[in-house]
Amino acid sequence: MRIAVIGNGNVGSGLAKVLGQAGHEVDPIGRNGDLSAAVSQAELVVLATPYGAVADLAGKADFTGKTVVDVSNPVTEDFSGLQVGHKTSAAEEIASRLSGATVVKAFNTIFAQHYGAGLKVNGQPIQTFVAADDEAARESVKALAAEIGLEPVDAGPLSNARYLEPIGFLNIQFGYVFGHGTGIAPRWQFS
Repeated sequence: MRIAVIGNGNVGSGLAKVLGQAGHEVDPIGRNGDLSAAVSQAELVVLATPYGAVADLAGKADFTGKTVVDVSNPVTEDFSGLQVGHKTSAAEEIASRLSGATVVKAFNTIFAQHYGAGLKVNGQPIQTFVAADDEAARESVKALAAEIGLEPVDAGPLSNARYLEPIGFLNIQFGYVFGHGTGIAPRWQFS
């Protein structure tokens, strides 16, 4: 699959690396890259940018017909809370800005350091929770997650991003504020 990864920070670079290792053709796009061309040629677009950057991106490329994976957590600049939540989510706001795109929420609860360390904690694959209104897009991203070594968990409709983003924020709190480090990841146990 041809995948454009927008954002070349730690998360974007890590995702681009593991997606490439899984055999996908990855086009990493930083601030100075040709966003419009990368999006037009991609089968799937990963937004690995801060939530606030999306407003600027929306006018620079045509996302119509594209599956767009949002990995953001809409944290405030001082990391004291979330910018949006409970009545909406970053993913839903992105979907409204990128009209014509199919937005999927995934990978937002995974610290960037895991992409270079095997995507496992205590020998178990890290879970990623995948939410989207379009079932085919959700299944496609779940399959992609499994290909790179994650354990995908179906999280239902995109509106469930309202709950996934607070889990991402809590993970940040555990990792950085409470001192557990970045070797952690949330996991749902099913019987």
